[in-house]
Amino acid sequence: MRLATRANGKPDGELLVVSVDGARCLAVGPQLPNLLAAMEDWASAQPQLEALAVRLAAGEGDPLDESALLAPMPRSWQWLDGSAFQTHADLMQVAFGTDPLKPERPLMYQGQSDRFLAPREDVEFLDEAGGIDFEGEFGVIVDAVPMGVTPAEAMQHIKLVVQINDWSLRAYAVPEMKTGFGFILAKPACSVAPFAVTPEALGEGWHDGRVCLDLAIDWNGERFGHANGREMAVGFHELVAHATTTRDLVAGTIIGSGTVANAGYAEVGSSCISERRAIEIIAGGKPETGFMRFGDTVRMEARTADGEAPFGVIDQKTVKRA
Repeated sequence: MRLATRANGKPDGELLVVSVDGARCLAVGPQLPNLLAAMEDWASAQPQLEALAVRLAAGEGDPLDESALLAPMPRSWQWLDGSAFQTHADLMQVAFGTDPLKPERPLMYQGQSDRFLAPREDVEFLDEAGGIDFEGEFGVIVDAVPMGVTPAEAMQHIKLVVQINDWSLRAYAVPEMKTGFGFILAKPACSVAPFAVTPEALGEGWHDGRVCLDLAIDWNGERFGHANGREMAVGFHELVAHATTTRDLVAGTIIGSGTVANAGYAEVGSSCISERRAIEIIAGGKPETGFMRFGDTVRMEARTADGEAPFGVIDQKTVKRA
């Protein structure tokens, strides 16, 4: 099942069920006005949404205008981003010049959740000096999760999967890390691909709590990387369980994987600029690649072995805020 949110003048938009080919949609209606409302009562919402998916499979539905789509969940109660790819962690230590971390638990921070950018929305920044960087990753949306669940129990609470560009401002990252507190300046709003899908809809692309798909990233029209999500050191179910160590998770909480990275980065490239800079430091002693400039574009699209793009496309341009 594939869900989307259409702009309707309200902050949370209008919830849609979308056909498998992404061409048609059916509005869910006032009983489930938006995705956050559906997540808050998923047990009741799921049968209603699946019934619409059946109608779409039978040929019903209206043409889908992707240009009108917002992030699947334009805002939520909570966004928790992990760092589950060891290769990314290792390379970022080189990029930032920091000591290696040996955490006993998964790394995770709480980011901005009051706004998620639309997949084709221009992304505004005040200046280029912040070190504008993209970060391609995957995420999951959960229903209400009680405190202290096991990873196996957590798996049952993962209801939807999404594709994310976790924008970063690298000039602020190291100073904020040194404070010992969380990110604020270094982490503006994320962008999310247009479609949220159920894990089952990914088929073999969902395995052991991981999105086992290549995430193709193009920067200014040139392929930058196509790392696969299978190399998470811990799966999403383990990240969810970690997050519930001392708290309940409200329905609609989004949890990110962190930047997708593979040990074979020489062949598959990277999912953020900082990783490439770290690779350049390792190879030649200094970084050669600069960060994004105003007018740059970034495109992200995860694809299955059959060439399908279950999450749709993030395709955005960086612009100076007026």
